[in-house]
Amino acid sequence: MARKPPRPENHSALAHPEDRRDGARRARAEVDFEEPMVMGALFGEFDANLVQIENRLGVFIAARGNKAVIEGLEDGVSRARQVLIAMHEKLQAGEQLDSGAIDALISRTNEPTLEGIITGDAKGPPIMIRTRRKTIAPRTAMQAEYMRQLTSRELIFALGPAGTGKTYVAVAQAVAQLITGSVQRLILSRPAVEAGEKLGFLPGDMKEKVDPYLRPLYDALYDCMPPEQVERRLASGEIEVAPIAFMRGRTLADAFVILDEAQNTTREQMKMFLTRFGQNSRMVVCGDPRQVDIPGGDRMSGLADAVDRLEGVEGIGVVRFSAADVVRHPIVGRIVEAYEGPTV
Repeated sequence: MARKPPRPENHSALAHPEDRRDGARRARAEVDFEEPMVMGALFGEFDANLVQIENRLGVFIAARGNKAVIEGLEDGVSRARQVLIAMHEKLQAGEQLDSGAIDALISRTNEPTLEGIITGDAKGPPIMIRTRRKTIAPRTAMQAEYMRQLTSRELIFALGPAGTGKTYVAVAQAVAQLITGSVQRLILSRPAVEAGEKLGFLPGDMKEKVDPYLRPLYDALYDCMPPEQVERRLASGEIEVAPIAFMRGRTLADAFVILDEAQNTTREQMKMFLTRFGQNSRMVVCGDPRQVDIPGGDRMSGLADAVDRLEGVEGIGVVRFSAADVVRHPIVGRIVEAYEGPTV
């Protein structure tokens, strides 16, 4: 078990409590860290990570050796301090920091679960997924709930807009279970439905015809496993990536099965897919009910129908993401919110 990283020494060094500007109290906090080896990664090249926090929270951060001094309005200082603590502990746990991870931590500083998610609390150890290439920690409270359900539920419906990590986190969990031997096979599937445009005849054999539709699943796989291992396991059949039509007539036992873009299945396809469930298997069904591209336009999505029928059934979980859970570039979340809001 990894050693729990040391806590910064000063937890509430707020000063100038009566100093006010525009009705808000100003504050100052000093955070001391004990591990000099991670300071470069913590602050970033040319203090880029600190600048990112400053720009988002409207504070000023001065880095001096193993110490960060934060000044600004009280709420911003408190949140910046939480972010620095979480960043430090992620680095101590062997995780990498990038601008997306830092932005996610900033967004989550209003959530009371932040420290428990990163470091572990009375509810249990830290929530994370370890694969051969990286360790993945939740970037939002809903992702944390999703990760919990991935280890406790046999069938999960993950609903929400693009960029919330529905498929990526499911693939990471599947890879982790394949590596540890909890399952013997990893099966990734999605319907071969064009997204609002006709691509026409595609040349090549069957694999070459369907691979363009399955590329996002391959991308997630290669991000979690070394390329040579992905290729070897694909060749041996341990990992299978195939359109949903290839699932008919099969029983998927000892497998972690993921269906992506499930909103583009018909009710008949969804029933067929769900009834492939076999012994010692887990199944995750991902999709965005608002982006249905089923040909004809008048057919009910199999995803919506399945959730209506199965939500509340024992062993089945439903996780609903929103625009607030988008973990891609921050502008993606704003785009999703704009499209989900009322039209003029």
